[in-house]
Amino acid sequence: MTVVLCLDLGTTTGWAIHSKQGVITSGTISFKNDRWQGGGMRFLKFNRFLNELNENAGPISMVFFEEVRRHMGVDAAHAYGGFMAHLTAWCEQQNIAYEGVPVGTIKRHATGKGNANKTMMIESAKARGHLPADDNEADALALVYWAIDQRIGEQL
Repeated sequence: MTVVLCLDLGTTTGWAIHSKQGVITSGTISFKNDRWQGGGMRFLKFNRFLNELNENAGPISMVFFEEVRRHMGVDAAHAYGGFMAHLTAWCEQQNIAYEGVPVGTIKRHATGKGNANKTMMIESAKARGHLPADDNEADALALVYWAIDQRIGEQL
């Protein structure tokens, strides 16, 4: 069985893992810096988070992340780019396959609508038996189901 990690990257990152046993776990984690931390601390925390997931739930075989092409602002775009750079470098170091999946593809798979709103994504996760804390976790859950159906179903 394959261990798959799915991420909705951002200052508040949603994550979902499909374990070797076929169990899906998920959550959110905040990488917001406090006023005493430098800008790079969020990425060091992110790398530590990835290492802990790999150690506790892994070894991770595949990583999928939500590929965002439009951002609400410059700060969000910079943060996303930083998380994506650290994620892809970490995957390369660990020899883990990774793939970005367009937002519309994930939303369409989860709800039937490529422009589904946050509430629709949360409702989709609830319909699958999950209780996401927010839309970030719901997006990561939607992505893990997309990955199962589109990329790893035959390996299960």
